[in-house]
Amino acid sequence: MIDLRILRENPDRVARLLGTRNVPSDEVAKLLELDTELRRTLAERDEIRASINQLSKSVGELRRAGQTDAATQAQERSRTLGEQVKELETRASELTEARDAIWLVTPNLPAKEAPIGEDERDNRVVRYWSPEDGHRGVEDFELPTFADYQRVPHWETGTELGILDFERATKISGSMFSMYRGPGARLLRSLTSLALDMHAEAFEEIRPPTLVKRETMQATGHLPKFVDEAYAIERDDLYLIPTAEVPLTSLGRNEILDEAQLPLRFAAYTPCFRREAGAAGRDTRGLLRLHEFDKVELLSYCTPDQGHDLFLEVLRRAELLLQALGLTYRVLDLCTGDLGQSSARTFDLEVFSPGTDKWLEVSSVSLFTDYQARRANIRYRSSDGSVNYVYTVNGSALAWGRVIAAMLEVGRQPDGSVLLAEVLAPYFRGTTITKSEKSLPPISKNR
Repeated sequence: MIDLRILRENPDRVARLLGTRNVPSDEVAKLLELDTELRRTLAERDEIRASINQLSKSVGELRRAGQTDAATQAQERSRTLGEQVKELETRASELTEARDAIWLVTPNLPAKEAPIGEDERDNRVVRYWSPEDGHRGVEDFELPTFADYQRVPHWETGTELGILDFERATKISGSMFSMYRGPGARLLRSLTSLALDMHAEAFEEIRPPTLVKRETMQATGHLPKFVDEAYAIERDDLYLIPTAEVPLTSLGRNEILDEAQLPLRFAAYTPCFRREAGAAGRDTRGLLRLHEFDKVELLSYCTPDQGHDLFLEVLRRAELLLQALGLTYRVLDLCTGDLGQSSARTFDLEVFSPGTDKWLEVSSVSLFTDYQARRANIRYRSSDGSVNYVYTVNGSALAWGRVIAAMLEVGRQPDGSVLLAEVLAPYFRGTTITKSEKSLPPISKNR
């Protein structure tokens, strides 16, 4: 959540910043109005409570002084004020609910470095990288030349090799699910092991629960705004995680850490679950958009002074993985209108898919400032004794579905086999995927 003190002290600035995130000014004004009325109501309640305490004290004094009538009047006055307190508490509860309904979905204030823009069309390409040329600026980048056999969509290559079985995944679970078989399953496992090993020296590996409480989802900003995208287990009021960011953020929920402990770095592999409610018919073939996918996530708690460097560190780690896999990619600086709710600044990494002739997002690296920490109540005690909210930073390193899609296309050979990056050899037990002889044949059309 945004710091309401900033809104109170400079409402015009907050309204202007949130306006770049497509938040209507009247919504910001309503939040301030509700916050002001709530504070006024609570102040009045506390003032009356103080009067009640004073009256209660005076009743005993009056009785000891023999002033029975005055003591009785003081008691009656106290009861009347008590009724007023109840009314004010009811009003405060209503105002809190109304304020929080807006506050919880109000996005973070964008960082001053974030490009101003309305939507994804205004995102700024920062740089490109390709195995042939390394880093290139926007002006001097040329897309590598891909042979016709690399222009085959990954779902065709995966099916031909028997390593992707979309038909049986659909039979088992419905549309927008995938199934990896044989070398395909081993490739997924190999990528996960590679990524965790590459981060192991700096990040503590965590295997968090896949089901989380409502407040855990609220802490990151996934609830209430994205409730339609979440898979809910209503009987137990639990949710399947959309990303490991959710449980990792809540590791320190309602705790006060020592500044000397920071930064804390966590890495987690988990399956991720998203309804993709608004994705019907949109890039849903193959591995491009799924209800369930695997991902390695990096997350850090840090002080405000550490935030920027950690943000760039997570980005660098994600880039190094893509470089090790030999995939052409680009870095996008997201504009204010395309930032996720909790983010103050985000870089997206997109790999080029020659089989679909598209750039595919495979990582999103974000600096959340203290937005999530306020929701989760994660704080740290400074050396001077003051207690402040931590900053959180997170990023995918990496989400495997689209990475594998690009790998199957870029690495495709003239004979239909797929050549993998050498870095995977120790994990995959080789670097070549050929047709699996152990797979079930395609589902018969004559059944």
